[in-house]
Amino acid sequence: MIYCILVVMKHYSEIITIDSKVRFEKPCIRGMRISVYDILGWLASGMLIAEILADYLELTEEDIKAALYYAADKEHKIRIAS
Repeated sequence: MIYCILVVMKHYSEIITIDSKVRFEKPCIRGMRISVYDILGWLASGMLIAEILADYLELTEEDIKAALYYAADKEHKIRIAS
């Protein structure tokens, strides 16, 4: 017997926040001082999601995925506009 579990992720706009009082309006994770760009940089440097989560206990895997979705969506919008 095979079971399928459906996991519904929040839309990234529920996780990514932009606040003039936090990191100069850079997109951040849930109002924390961890920005989307921090996460992208860590991943680009070769860190695994598990390593990021171990180093930053306040983050969740959903936060990291939201940062990736945000970056992909922003890139897509830039391409459409040009």
